[in-house]
Amino acid sequence: MLLLNRVAIITGGAKGIGRGTAIKFAEEGCDIAIVDISVKEANETLQEVIKKGREGLAIECDITDGSKVRDTVNKVINKFGKIDILVNNAGAGSRGGGRTSPIRSMAEVTEEEWDKVVSLNLKGTFLCCKEVVPHMKENGYGKIINVSSLGWVTPPAIAPHYHAAKAGVIGLTHDMVGELAPHNICVNAILPGPIRTPFYNGMVASMTDEEKDAFFKAVGKGVPLGRVGTPEDIAGVMLFLASELSSFVTGASIIVSGGLPMRSTSAFAMADMEQN
Repeated sequence: MLLLNRVAIITGGAKGIGRGTAIKFAEEGCDIAIVDISVKEANETLQEVIKKGREGLAIECDITDGSKVRDTVNKVINKFGKIDILVNNAGAGSRGGGRTSPIRSMAEVTEEEWDKVVSLNLKGTFLCCKEVVPHMKENGYGKIINVSSLGWVTPPAIAPHYHAAKAGVIGLTHDMVGELAPHNICVNAILPGPIRTPFYNGMVASMTDEEKDAFFKAVGKGVPLGRVGTPEDIAGVMLFLASELSSFVTGASIIVSGGLPMRSTSAFAMADMEQN
């Protein structure tokens, strides 16, 4: 097992990429703290972790609130005595777990929405790192994985607040490397491409199941590998970065996108053409 007796915090761990990662880590021997604003779904994911024979916690937390993040980290330390892995996965295109579309023109993005999206995606990542890093330094070991987005490299649609925040995650990742490397703490980022998760709920919520399948099939036509990704596709790369397989990897930004960006026509544009 690649993560035997390790302890991980996974933010946004209740569903999508976070849920897939929690299950994958548990299969590899890791105990998991699932941190999410949706405690009901976090508990459902926790049951999957327990089925794999591992221990865990489901913790309701708004990661944009420093005091709540601190309390969450303390709960994990009190339960497990350490934190080996931090996966900063929580994020959304619009505040509220992706229930509304992130697509906005510059003129449409309100100041309030900008603040909320940047706070969730960038400030939340910073706060979680801020509270976890001292414990990792004390133990002389750590793996931090920050989730950015392919969108900050090649925006597939107009979403300035979201893409700016995800670009900031890369800047934060690189900044942490020099400080933390002497403490045997590796910091890396994953940039997912189109992955079928609740992130798309704002675009597909009103569709039938058949229409949703057609939408994602159309998006997949814009991907060199011919399909959209799954949470399990990202979880495999998470496992690599969380394990000793990547002991000499820090400061990396790994694109997991089925080959994007390699075509001038974006996946979203391809989907739009197919739908019209």
